[in-house]
Amino acid sequence: MAIKASQRIGLTSAGDSAVVKIGVLSDTHGHFDPAIPSLFAGVDYILHGGDIGLPWLILELEAIAPVTAVLGNTDDGLEFRETEIVQLNQRKFLLHHILQMDRPAEKIKRRIIHENPDVVIFGHTHRRYCETVGQTLYFNPGYAGKPRFHLPRSVAILTCDATGITADFLTL
Repeated sequence: MAIKASQRIGLTSAGDSAVVKIGVLSDTHGHFDPAIPSLFAGVDYILHGGDIGLPWLILELEAIAPVTAVLGNTDDGLEFRETEIVQLNQRKFLLHHILQMDRPAEKIKRRIIHENPDVVIFGHTHRRYCETVGQTLYFNPGYAGKPRFHLPRSVAILTCDATGITADFLTL
């Protein structure tokens, strides 16, 4: 699926008509880009898909909105979990850093089946990803660390309302 700057995902949830904006980032590797506060201005919640780097980065994000973060493969010594489940606007989000879409590890594959999330947030690849498989949106916001690998740097905003989820990738 080609990734557009703004993409409407047809996931619907009965009941809640409130609009919730969620800032999503991953792979910061200890770099807090100065553009993040303005890009995430007005978000209700922030999800970090791992490879945080330094714990003060989460404190910077918490100054913007509440944060849920997971461990990445380079986050030795940080006190976060490998997988988190968050319920926002009657939607279930599962966060896990490493997810190989073509052959997921058995442990995370079983967890996804068991939890049946609406959205799976992941990182690790440093590449944007936005695809619905079955009824689940698999989403990687891209890489928010210092420029390297000649890859575009980005964060994203997921806007959830009664009609679905809109994914907006924001270039850093």
